[in-house]
Amino acid sequence: QVQLVESGGGLVQAGGSLRLSCAASGLTFSRYIMGWFRQAPGKEREFAASIRRNGDNPYYADSVKGRFTISRDNAENTVYLQMNSLKPEDTAVYFCAARLEYTNYDNGYWGQGTQVTVSS
Repeated sequence: QVQLVESGGGLVQAGGSLRLSCAASGLTFSRYIMGWFRQAPGKEREFAASIRRNGDNPYYADSVKGRFTISRDNAENTVYLQMNSLKPEDTAVYFCAARLEYTNYDNGYWGQGTQVTVSS
C-alpha cells in the first residue's frame, strides 16, 4: 500500500533550520505532485509548498516564501523541505502529501506528520 513517512522534525530555536524528509513507497513517485502542509494547534491545516513531478516550478505560501525550499529526488522517492530562519509561528505538525495532475490533495495520499517546534 501507499506510504508517506515524514522525518526530520524537532525542537529548534528561532532563527534556526530544519530539513524535513518524506519518503514515499507503494506509488510511482515521479507521477505525483508533492506538497507540504502544516497544522498548528487550534488552527486549520494550511498549504506550505509544492513541487511538480519533474522538480520544476516550486510554489510557496507567502508565509514561508524566501525561507523554505522544497525539492525532490525521484530516484530516491523522497521530497524535502528545507526550512531556514524559522520563527515561533512556524510551530506545527508538518505533513507531506501526494496528488496526481488534475486532482486535489484530498483525493491523494498523506503522511502521518512530523512535529516542528520553534522556541523564541
